[in-house]
Amino acid sequence: MAKLSYRVSYYVLYVLFAAILVVLGIFYFGGDAQGDAVLAGVDPEMWQPAQTESLLYLMYGLFALTVVAMVVAFILQFGSALKDNPVRALKSLIGVILLVVVMIVAWSMGSGEQMNIPGYSGTDNVPFWLKVTDMFLYTIYFLLGATVLAMLFSSIKKKLS
Repeated sequence: MAKLSYRVSYYVLYVLFAAILVVLGIFYFGGDAQGDAVLAGVDPEMWQPAQTESLLYLMYGLFALTVVAMVVAFILQFGSALKDNPVRALKSLIGVILLVVVMIVAWSMGSGEQMNIPGYSGTDNVPFWLKVTDMFLYTIYFLLGATVLAMLFSSIKKKLS
């Protein structure tokens, strides 16, 4: 079973590499945007790639794939741990619960005030998406700080023992 999962992940990795290279190739070498794809209000001297949407959709797809893989792996690992040692499995939920708490606190800290963005007339400058963006940024900042503190604490603990 482990060999099969290794082979599948090996081929999936190279398929993803190929897709990324193809999309990056058409993004960089696909020419300039023409007609309706040209953004109004942008300096005409600036390069506007024709295949920007393809690159964005690839990033959305990779992000969705990552989230799905993470959730599936968590559920499978939790289910396996629940069979072996239920107490340790429930303790492993503490990290997920803390992450959810951090995200809720970050959501409440986020600002819903609309931004003044020259040249932007899209539909995403609304309080909900602004708070979501702030929530993700604050969560990333918190996790980065926690990682640095954990590295410092573990090295200090290692030196003391």
